[in-house]
Amino acid sequence: MPKPNKPLVGIVLGSVSDRDKMQSAVELLDKLGIPNESVVLSAHRTPEECGEYARTAAERGIMVLIGGAGWSAALPGVLAAHSLLPVIGVPLSSSPLAGKDALYSMIQMPPGVPVATVGIDTARNAAYLAARIIALTDAPVARALSEQREQVRRSIVEPR
Repeated sequence: MPKPNKPLVGIVLGSVSDRDKMQSAVELLDKLGIPNESVVLSAHRTPEECGEYARTAAERGIMVLIGGAGWSAALPGVLAAHSLLPVIGVPLSSSPLAGKDALYSMIQMPPGVPVATVGIDTARNAAYLAARIIALTDAPVARALSEQREQVRRSIVEPR
């Protein structure tokens, strides 16, 4: 059965300047064959559009949201406030505090509005986590993850 072209992961960037730091998530999802889309929406500068994107994500087929933001990093929390989908936050090191402020913003969410948070500037891990969530109900994604893990294992244990 061919994979649908509809995105399963929505990647939301707080600013156009975050694109380079979030690119590794797109690349890994593409490598695993997981359709995804990237949009730029700000929790503070485009709050209505951000809320609307999160509210309508599930009905458009999105299964997981990834929000990458620096500074106060409210973006993942806003996505989680407007959707029941799993939200993965990627704190970005774009502020004078090198991403620590963003990290604290994401991990200090109030009860009932969780944001799974990866390390500072680790968008690739956010994509791995999204893939694992999708793999729970998608056998081809589970196989792709397993194959990718085996490739990594072999690259470590087999001599070159």
